[in-house]
Amino acid sequence: MPDRAFLGVEHSATGRRWTGLTANQDRHAQAISQQAGLPEIVARTLARRGVSIEETAAFLAPSLRDLMPNPSILKDMDKAAERICQAVDKKQKIAIFADYDVDGATSAALLITWLRDFGLTATLYVPDRIDEGYGPNDAAMKMLASDHDLIICVDCGTLSFGPIEAAKDADVIVLDHHMGGETLPDALAVVNPNRQDEDTEYGYLCAAGVVFMALVACNRIFKAAGKPAPNLMNALDLVALGTVADVAPLIGFNRALVRQGLTIMGARTRPGLVALADAAKMNSAPTAYHLGFLLGPRINAGGRVGKADLGARLLSTTDMDEAQSIADRLNQLNDERREIEAHVQLQAMEQAEERGFDKPLVWAAGEGWHPGVVGIVASRLKEASNRPTIVIGLDGNEGKGSGRSVTGIDLGSAVATCTREGVLLKGGGHKMAAGLTVATDNLEAAMERLSELLEKQGAADIGPKDLHLDGAIAPSGITPELIEQLEAAGPYGAGAPAPRFALPAQRIVFAKRAGATHLRLTLQGENGGRIDAICFRAYDGPIGEMLENHNGRLFHCAGRLEIDDWGGRRRAKLRLEDVAEAS
Repeated sequence: MPDRAFLGVEHSATGRRWTGLTANQDRHAQAISQQAGLPEIVARTLARRGVSIEETAAFLAPSLRDLMPNPSILKDMDKAAERICQAVDKKQKIAIFADYDVDGATSAALLITWLRDFGLTATLYVPDRIDEGYGPNDAAMKMLASDHDLIICVDCGTLSFGPIEAAKDADVIVLDHHMGGETLPDALAVVNPNRQDEDTEYGYLCAAGVVFMALVACNRIFKAAGKPAPNLMNALDLVALGTVADVAPLIGFNRALVRQGLTIMGARTRPGLVALADAAKMNSAPTAYHLGFLLGPRINAGGRVGKADLGARLLSTTDMDEAQSIADRLNQLNDERREIEAHVQLQAMEQAEERGFDKPLVWAAGEGWHPGVVGIVASRLKEASNRPTIVIGLDGNEGKGSGRSVTGIDLGSAVATCTREGVLLKGGGHKMAAGLTVATDNLEAAMERLSELLEKQGAADIGPKDLHLDGAIAPSGITPELIEQLEAAGPYGAGAPAPRFALPAQRIVFAKRAGATHLRLTLQGENGGRIDAICFRAYDGPIGEMLENHNGRLFHCAGRLEIDDWGGRRRAKLRLEDVAEAS
């Protein structure tokens, strides 16, 4: 028998059942609170994460030194590091072939800045999303090999058999994290925790994390030889950005990387990130939210609707004027991306709803849909359906698509299977995201086959997504100091959802639409305490109209707690995500 719904909410405004901690988690939270001397609301967050009483202190202060694995545990790592160090010693010409997303940009910037410390200027090559597509291609790799001694492919290359063969005049190293096939391309080294022959626990790393480990291995070689090596701690801001923006789970080593990286970023020493943060009007210390929703989308905009190498150039420049120029351009491109995205999302949502959100795979395809936004729209469909999703932009005889998955369903492996079977022209990815190319005349059959594979994984049995809450709190009990203590259990993101709390029986004392779809509110609890709230995209669903026309009714409100630093005043704020009428 399932636990009783939290506050009795079986069906909220967004159709979700609210759940709280289990009885065991509740008892564990009380024990953590008593023995560790933490506020119960913080202890409840730790209990939901499965943190033991003994682990509490280390969890709240994760040590990079303690969590950092030996890079040599990854296959081909030593071979890759030795070749990179050899190229540095001999002052050889090095090219970096990077993916056009944030993970690719941060990975490339890590290598560019590290090599620059040795007086080397690497050649950067980022393929055009539309003209060249994802990953290495024969022409580009052959061209780079003709004029370079070493090519390092970052965030791509694991399945690039032909292009790596075309680069036979140079050594090729792959530093990647995408799912590998049964065989590997004929590169000098393929370092990838998701190779099929890997058995480590680090498959959750993004490419930036893999590149960081490779540079640690290189530094180790130089130090053993008595040679100076760059300080890699200063590069953790890039690793953190790549990790969060690529939606890698914030667990284990990743969590320590992001935690330390946010501290480095807060010092505002990297011109590109300073310029981009200012362009995005970031007015508080960076958090994982800022990386994922403010900085990441702007860097991605270059690869989506602009020039593909803008992100890597921004992150690796030492010139503040150049940084400001690129940041302004990326900010402009991000605005353009939003307009394109809104147009595609409207059509895709209508098409997917017509097919039904109860299928193992929710998908949509349209002629002329910009390939740079299909991944974002796929994420929107996933949020609406709680099912794996694929969105495809058709262009004549081919369609290029992007997919997003839900916890427990491995979309990347299903796409890889369809590619091996010839159902898809190209495809790859990881558990939570994938990309593909499909022949237009085989579209329906390909989606049907992909749906069959996902159904075998249980995708058809997924119900509406419950809203998990860590507890209930009154507005009068919410302070910036309490929120800071909650942040100590972070950073929050994929694999480590931010704590959500319910504010029971709230009266709406102010409600006003903000922009086209957002809603600003002031809530008041039974004891008179008040808190300001913001509900993004409230009018895309039922929440906006319901709360704007509240007619004095009381509502249970649920969401995440934040600190608002606007105007120099530190105030607690609620990011409202769901509501239910209080009976």
